[in-house]
Amino acid sequence: MSDKFTTFTKLHVPGDPLILFNVWDAGSAAAVERAGAKAVATGSWSVAAAHGFADAESLPLDLALANAARVVAAITLPVSIDFEGGYATDPVRTAAHVAALAATGAIGCNLEDQVIGARPRALHPRADQAARIRAIRQAVGPKFFLNARTDIFLAAPADVHDAAMLDAAIERAYAYADAGANGFFVPGLIDLSLLEKICKRSPLPVNFMAFAGAPSAAQVAQTGIARISHGPGPYRLAMNAFEDAARAALA
Repeated sequence: MSDKFTTFTKLHVPGDPLILFNVWDAGSAAAVERAGAKAVATGSWSVAAAHGFADAESLPLDLALANAARVVAAITLPVSIDFEGGYATDPVRTAAHVAALAATGAIGCNLEDQVIGARPRALHPRADQAARIRAIRQAVGPKFFLNARTDIFLAAPADVHDAAMLDAAIERAYAYADAGANGFFVPGLIDLSLLEKICKRSPLPVNFMAFAGAPSAAQVAQTGIARISHGPGPYRLAMNAFEDAARAALA
């Protein structure tokens, strides 16, 4: 597994980003591998939807772990799991859950800094999130790619993203890096100028989330992004195509 971790880590090249077409189960993972992917990552929204649950850790932890294990077993590529908030808030329980995830054979995961289920949306204080990351690193050791996600930019519309939010994100990037994170995920940020600035200032390789209407992969690569995820988009595409085929067959 350490070889897969090394391979996965080396794929994060600023300006030549790793493309992750997010999957939700063993079958979709195998399809993406056949398509020529270099690595595979799940999307929590898609995994939950495929199992009949809403997002935000509604999918039971044991089912999330079982699904991760099936994805890992189905392919030969490195697998990263979207693990939302780690199914806990305190560092000890969060670390234990991520250690259980690592035991499935996954070589990494996303960990969000939003407080799962909070309304209105809220973030863990920077120091608290860093403590969770530090506990995870101590629990799983060095050969696990911890992609630290900040929800700063999802908390506000894209047209109000500004330098102050960028500064706040960079403060979190440094805190998370010091705690042991390997990557920094900024979903919701699509302004190319701000993306370029965050890539230049971040101590970690930066992950962009693609979606309809966002800048192209080529445009994003020019900003220095090292990883591009597709979130729930692939699942929605697949289900739309399936529904269309079913409708045609039933007509």
